[in-house]
Amino acid sequence: RIQVKVLKFDRDKERVSLGYKQLIPDPWTTTAERYPIGSRVTGKVVSLTDYGAFIELEPGIEGLVHVTEMSWSKRVKHPSKLLSSGQEVEAQVLEVDSHNRRISLGIKQIEPNPWETLTERYGIGTRVKGRVRNLTEFGAFVEIEDGIDGLVHVSDISWTKRIKHPSEALKKNQEVEAIITAIDIDNRRLSLSIKDLEPNAWERFFDTHRLGDVVTGKVTRFANFGAFVELEDGIEGLCHVSELSEQHVDKPEDAVKIGQKQQFKILKMDREQRKIGLSARAVGKDEPILDVRSYSSGDSGMAGLFEVADFNRGGGDDGSRS
Repeated sequence: RIQVKVLKFDRDKERVSLGYKQLIPDPWTTTAERYPIGSRVTGKVVSLTDYGAFIELEPGIEGLVHVTEMSWSKRVKHPSKLLSSGQEVEAQVLEVDSHNRRISLGIKQIEPNPWETLTERYGIGTRVKGRVRNLTEFGAFVEIEDGIDGLVHVSDISWTKRIKHPSEALKKNQEVEAIITAIDIDNRRLSLSIKDLEPNAWERFFDTHRLGDVVTGKVTRFANFGAFVELEDGIEGLCHVSELSEQHVDKPEDAVKIGQKQQFKILKMDREQRKIGLSARAVGKDEPILDVRSYSSGDSGMAGLFEVADFNRGGGDDGSRS
């Protein structure tokens, strides 16, 4: 025998609607007072869905922990990766909507946000170790601690190598070292650089060489306007076709061969754009070194050398720079 409350009586259809829960006070009417926002609660996981986990706080009162509120750092694809049915968990009340009978909970709020304390552990210039978690066209994401990823942009992988895709230098799950170059707490962004682990090879070259210096280089590739010459590992200069030989040549391959080593005189140095102009025919001569920037495209010799050839770092290497 139980006691119930009559909710509705339909004489025509001979139906009586009864309610059992109406004999006790509705617990949702006082949830805002009993579960204030910011308070910590303990409950049992009663169900898991794709979007979150329902936590029973008391009989008849359940709160939802959305999947985005489960971890500050880990990318939770499904709640079952962190929680299981029947598990006792601690959570923080984020929002209470008594009218719609909803309570929003957060589990990650129980622990400090690691991004907010990031600057206490790291600073600009800090050397860190991490695991390559993901590769994209524009760079590599490196996990330096649980859930904290930093981005190594493709241009920050090497000072000298022309890397078009990070997979050319890095592999997924590879352990790497890097230097922190920027920290953005608000947007949760960490910029890393692998190339800054080593001195800038270009800067070192420009610091130790001057116009008129004679250097030894190896011809690495051709373009229709000249030959690219490797002076050091990753450091290239361009010898215009008019500077390859005393005799007139139409194509660079008429004067030199790929892999050929010989001496060149430095005719131009552009530190900012990392460009080096070379001459083979000027070696052993005391000809004055002219500033090629004063030449126009119609002049002879080194005329228009850097107007037709852009061999900045990161440029293509297929001779399509003209």
